[in-house]
Amino acid sequence: MRQGGKGSGGKGQTGRSGRPPAAGAGKKRPSHDARRQARASGQARPGPAEDVTRRAPAAKAPVQRAPRPAGPTRAEVKAVTAEVLATGVQQLVVTPDENEMRIDRFLEARFPQLSFSHIQRIVRKGELRVNGKRADSKDRLEAGQTVRIPPLKLEQQAERPRSAKADSDTVDFLRSITLYEDDDVMVLNKPAGLAVQGGSGTTRHVDGLLDALTGKDGQKPRLVHRLDKDTSGCLVIAKSRFAAATLAKTFRSRSARKVYWALVAGVPRVRQGRISTYLAREEAYDGDQRMAVAKHGDDGAMHAVTYYAVVETAAQKLGWLSLKPVTGRTHQLRAHAAHIGHPIVGDPKYFNIQNWELPGGIQNKLHLLARRIVLPHPRGKGTIDVSAPLPPHMRQSWNLLGFEDERYDPIVDAPDE
Repeated sequence: MRQGGKGSGGKGQTGRSGRPPAAGAGKKRPSHDARRQARASGQARPGPAEDVTRRAPAAKAPVQRAPRPAGPTRAEVKAVTAEVLATGVQQLVVTPDENEMRIDRFLEARFPQLSFSHIQRIVRKGELRVNGKRADSKDRLEAGQTVRIPPLKLEQQAERPRSAKADSDTVDFLRSITLYEDDDVMVLNKPAGLAVQGGSGTTRHVDGLLDALTGKDGQKPRLVHRLDKDTSGCLVIAKSRFAAATLAKTFRSRSARKVYWALVAGVPRVRQGRISTYLAREEAYDGDQRMAVAKHGDDGAMHAVTYYAVVETAAQKLGWLSLKPVTGRTHQLRAHAAHIGHPIVGDPKYFNIQNWELPGGIQNKLHLLARRIVLPHPRGKGTIDVSAPLPPHMRQSWNLLGFEDERYDPIVDAPDE
């Protein structure tokens, strides 16, 4: 220890006398030197009380550490992401209260200025990644995961003042198609032709109409599942955040029972059956996207199961099917009906029978109705069981074919899984 200064090659390890400092004297030496320097410069010698006061910070300085920066709060993250949204790539960390949130909902919550079509576009292009892996809009996030947001160019849109008259008309329309409502849940009878969410060229949709029902607390009713634009019938809406989270788990766990009615070409030979395939998205020759039957292990292939039952027939040319989907894949019922050789009448995507003529008096519209939804109430208040009436074009077909919509539905005997 006494040879340390010499071995280190510098005089900085010795005192003014040329001798290395004695062990244990390190804490007293700086204050002694300070007093000698003060006398040499003509400064007054500090008194005992003053000397202690000045020494106190010097004694504590070596053990002081810079405070560790705390992680940003969720509010701070939102503020930052809103500011840099259009300037570069961002890495967003999923917070605990965003656990199990669908990635498209995550983006809607973080960036309310992004349209649904914009979100779908960046997902489709593979620009959105979770922990470095390409993400799908239906993927669910886990707390702590990192979501990569690509640079986005947003057009600044002037906010339109909300019209009280338009809001009133919208509320009246929504009330007119409401089949069930309480403090937590609404079930709407969605008309055919009304989109559930916005997209390219779609300005009027259920999600946008729900803005008119925004409460004083700023909470807007939320979608918890979806129907195709041309499918009519039961659409469940959550009126509170708690209901939205609970109902999302209900649909995800397949605890909700759904029954659909369809008019199909021909009549299945097996009157009651189960359709089990894998479905994957494919791009058609016209650039449109459809779901096609795939093999297990194919890219993007997901298992899909549907039970069906023939309710009534019309001269073996048309059949009324009751359908119970176990899984909830995109266009599942339409793709499955076409797969067994009995596509749904009026389906522009999946009707695949050549030279088939539409019977007179039947409109060339999709004959698919989300007839019934049965699910547990989000607050444990029993069971919600709602049925939707036939839409006008299907009512016309049922009357023409002599089908009675009050007759027994054999699909109720089908398994739930």
